[in-house]
Amino acid sequence: MTISESSGPASGGATRPFDAVLCDVDNVIRFYDSTRLTGLERRAGLPEGATSEVAFAPERDGPLMRGRITPAQWVESVTEGLTGAHGLPAERAHELASALAGAPFAADDGTVDALREARAAGLTLVLVTNATLDLEDDLETMGLTGLADHVVSSARVGVVKPDREIYEIALARAGTPPARCLFVDDRRENVEAAEALGMTGVHYRRPADLRDALGFLD
Repeated sequence: MTISESSGPASGGATRPFDAVLCDVDNVIRFYDSTRLTGLERRAGLPEGATSEVAFAPERDGPLMRGRITPAQWVESVTEGLTGAHGLPAERAHELASALAGAPFAADDGTVDALREARAAGLTLVLVTNATLDLEDDLETMGLTGLADHVVSSARVGVVKPDREIYEIALARAGTPPARCLFVDDRRENVEAAEALGMTGVHYRRPADLRDALGFLD
């Protein structure tokens, strides 16, 4: 069930409703700045988002998220895709692919603070994310290497959300029954898959969604 459908957070000293938080990374904790990419697309005569449409097609994104290719190999695949789909010169296509792969990113301080508070209160925190083989380095860059108790990266376990197996791996790492887990993700289909296993889901659209779900810690 979603958080809005649950019985609500415990209060007045009542037992807390969750023992673990399973949380996505991208578009929940980490956000990208696509300003440079958008400018390059405009100069190339492409609509905004054209590079992402090619890059995140299942035949390119799937192998990357499952750890079967490196980010550098993905850039080459995206370059070929842009050349074929939009007739761009290889050099221009590679510039766009590289700008997408190298887009600057930063962690949302409010979300990080909320997750740190949850962990300080005794909840187990597991990051469950469709990610590349660079995830560990990226977490270090953001100063978040020690944020979670466990990290379940699709590129390391070879399976992606919303496949059931990645949730089962995360639950095993958390050591907590599904009914005692709060699952947070920006993609509705990923939340629904967690709910199907008995977890309480939060469809993240803004920081307040997480804060509200963790209101029982106040």
